[in-house]
Amino acid sequence: MIHELLAWVKSLHDPATFQLWLSTGGIVLVTAIIFAETGLLAGFFLPGDSLLITVGVLNNPANPNHIPGSSILHYAIALTLAAIIGDQLGYWLGRKTGDIVFSRQDSFFFKKKHLNRAKGFYDRYGIAAIIACRFIPIFRTFVPFVAGVAKMDYPRFLRWDILGGFVWINSLLTVGYFLGQTELANRLDKVIVIVIFVSVLPIVIGAAKRAIQGGQHEHS
Repeated sequence: MIHELLAWVKSLHDPATFQLWLSTGGIVLVTAIIFAETGLLAGFFLPGDSLLITVGVLNNPANPNHIPGSSILHYAIALTLAAIIGDQLGYWLGRKTGDIVFSRQDSFFFKKKHLNRAKGFYDRYGIAAIIACRFIPIFRTFVPFVAGVAKMDYPRFLRWDILGGFVWINSLLTVGYFLGQTELANRLDKVIVIVIFVSVLPIVIGAAKRAIQGGQHEHS
């Protein structure tokens, strides 16, 4: 059962899966995925960055796999709204149920360590975390929730979150769109691996720093 579940999660980051989503569920399905990743705490494993790149690639008419009738502008509007509205849900969930969720037991779809790391990220970077977290998997799911738990001033959160959502969605769609007319579009699997690597790099660096600091404390 666990192996099947892990295989399913892995398939969520496969370009072939993205193409299937776009050709069958189209804009509705992709919008729902972005909303779930940003608004639902259980959506942290969903493929935000790589999905946005692929949407951009397949919306370029010059790409051989371009989906007929698909419009990059329509996707940009729908996905930007989904990212912003999703974060509002996360914020208000944190504001209303934060204490309960922090005391919740771990499950496959919920890990308290992710929440604690997001809290540390928010505590350290404050308002900048609202924008920066958009480009970091896991953090973009949990930081809005943590901002709600911390009862961050809502109008202030909303302003910066709108900016972060707009920049995140439209920058990656644009990158993908221009990749769609290049040779790199034929190696989308490699591009997605690079995107995933770059997006998780801050998490890896943060973990390495904590490990080094922990080792230094043990020897002091």
